[in-house]
Amino acid sequence: MLPVLRRLRRSRPPVASVVQPIPSGLGTFGGVFTPSILTILGVIMYLRFGWVVGQVGLLGTFVIVTLATSITFLTSLSIAAIATDQRVRAGGAYYMISRSLGIETGGAVGVPLYLAQALSIALYTIGFAESVALRFPGVDEKLIGLVTTVAVAVLALVSASLAIRAQYVIMAGIVLSLLALIFGSSIPPEAASGAASAVERVGFWTVFAVFFPAVTGIMAGVNMSGDLRDPNRSIPAGTFAAVAVGYAIYMLLPILLFFRAPEAALLSDPLVMTRIAVWGDSILVGVWGATLSSALGSVLGAPRVLQALARDGVLPRPLAFLGRGSGDEDTPRIGTGLTLGLALAAVWFGDLDLIAPVLSMFFLATYGVLNASAFVESLLKSPSFRPTFRVHWALSLLGFAGCLAVMFLINAIATVVAIASIFGVYLWLERRSLETTWGDVRRGVWMAVTRAGLLRLREADDSKNWRPNLLVLSGAPQNRWPLVQLASAITHNRSILTVSTVLTAPEVTPERVRKAERQIEEYLAERAVQSLVRVIAAPDPFEGAERLVDSYGLGALVPNTILLGDPQDPERQKRYGQTIAHFYARNRNVIIARDGGAQGFGARKRIDVWWGGLRGNGGLMLILAYLLHSSLDWRGSEVRIQMVAPTEKAARDMRASVEGLLRDTRTGAQLDVILARSRPFDQILRETSRDADLVLLGMASPGEGDGFADYYAALRDRTEGLPTTLFVLAAEDIAFGQMQA
Repeated sequence: MLPVLRRLRRSRPPVASVVQPIPSGLGTFGGVFTPSILTILGVIMYLRFGWVVGQVGLLGTFVIVTLATSITFLTSLSIAAIATDQRVRAGGAYYMISRSLGIETGGAVGVPLYLAQALSIALYTIGFAESVALRFPGVDEKLIGLVTTVAVAVLALVSASLAIRAQYVIMAGIVLSLLALIFGSSIPPEAASGAASAVERVGFWTVFAVFFPAVTGIMAGVNMSGDLRDPNRSIPAGTFAAVAVGYAIYMLLPILLFFRAPEAALLSDPLVMTRIAVWGDSILVGVWGATLSSALGSVLGAPRVLQALARDGVLPRPLAFLGRGSGDEDTPRIGTGLTLGLALAAVWFGDLDLIAPVLSMFFLATYGVLNASAFVESLLKSPSFRPTFRVHWALSLLGFAGCLAVMFLINAIATVVAIASIFGVYLWLERRSLETTWGDVRRGVWMAVTRAGLLRLREADDSKNWRPNLLVLSGAPQNRWPLVQLASAITHNRSILTVSTVLTAPEVTPERVRKAERQIEEYLAERAVQSLVRVIAAPDPFEGAERLVDSYGLGALVPNTILLGDPQDPERQKRYGQTIAHFYARNRNVIIARDGGAQGFGARKRIDVWWGGLRGNGGLMLILAYLLHSSLDWRGSEVRIQMVAPTEKAARDMRASVEGLLRDTRTGAQLDVILARSRPFDQILRETSRDADLVLLGMASPGEGDGFADYYAALRDRTEGLPTTLFVLAAEDIAFGQMQA
């Protein structure tokens, strides 16, 4: 009897985790091997295997069987590795992929996997109807297929446990039919009906596509994962046994067919086995038993995959009802009804040779992603990945490559469509931002990439690849949002941005720090700002900022530029200057943003850079202006390089030398040389930049003692009344002028 499947509890909407089934249920033989081998030895073997041999010959059949089984075997290895590393619950292949590569990838494959299972029902019932029509000419084949499909679904709904027990009777019938075939006799050439020349010849890969669903029966056992007593042990053992037995039988049957039946009979008579077997009707028993049991297995498996998809929140919210179960066995009755509808549509519009290649593409895509899951897990060697059945990553990679190659060889256009469909579902699920209660391998992938990158970053910096990795001392971002906006515009998702704040309240607990980080992360995410967040507790904001700059970062990847606001409290000017000097001594560039009041950033149309050349502050200001100019917020803005010349001759010399230099930097900046005409610089600055939206000015390097505080106070007085101004101080020992913008 099937175990009781408990409903999934939602720990955090919209995705729920799956509770463990009670420790009862099916074993290896009844739960995995039997449904798998009954599906493997199914409709393709009885009704199309003779046609395969007739189309490609004995050697070609051996190649097809070996290639198809090799893909299945490699996938079985990957399944065994994943199944022995985690608790495999309801959902089969979908469950394993989603818990390994993430819910987006699992859902992207789970949806076509469900469709493949639903179409499989039609494949088997159409095969049953075809065999009945061949044995009893005159019956309506389509009607037989429709009635059989409904009957199988009703049986699955009424008594799933009875359906499982019926497997053993059906297996006995299949064994009887194989024995009758082995002890049969040859068909005389003159008894062959039809002629081989009258049958359409097709290519090797077309034959392969028709045959491949015959070896996909391993999904029948995997999809019953939620009904197994010990899935971690039963799935690998039962799957390997089914693949081995199926391969042995599929390598024996071509020999019997090739040497006992003329080519014409193989090509033209789907029931050629009945003419070879010592008791012909035993083949019909095998056909009918295999097709009905396979259809029954798909009727049991497909709705459970759909149920798992709905319970994990993969399906749209209006379809959440598909996750409901009924009765003690948690039977997915609603899902079974939907599956029945899809199967009936396929029976009405399809035929065996049309559906089989479609199923091949679906199953190959699923197999490919299963192999990819095992490959990534094995390659990363994450501490959490500890399967009792270990598989080298190269075997899983070979399985993935084999699936992909065969898909393209069967039908390149269909492969592209299938991949595009899966990718489309993936993007749709990713945009929904599903939350899960389990981890997946993607974090491990990024950890591996990050580790490799950090180790490579130990090499010396170079100007060409310099980027401003900003640490923004914003405090609560909602209080200084323009500061965060400016930082986001400078980095525009090409370098690393960190928004930070210092908590100065007494006895700040670690829980409060984590809560503050989460709140800031959510605030930034709502406003589409991609940023890391760092919160630190300290007695005062200056000490906290210094601690943060000293400790924040990993290896060579540390913030190289500090962005902070202009202090409003005159009494804190001295401590503020000490903090700037601390940053400079730690080789950090400093940008101080002085708010322009109500004007803010104005229309974001003009940026004035008061420039003294490419060395030091000038080079850094130029690249900052370029980054702002190329950002979305400031797109279309004009960057003006402002220089003051004492005489006309000096102005001409400046233009001659600087304009070419600006062309070489390719920043799009325009040079504006201003004649002093005996005016002081402060007057020129005010008159020239009063209509700008942003002004960039360089700062002097901090010296010893507290002199920088006095210098900064004078700088603030000189720029009083200007639009928003950035005071820039370059500290890094890097040639900004050599950057290739």
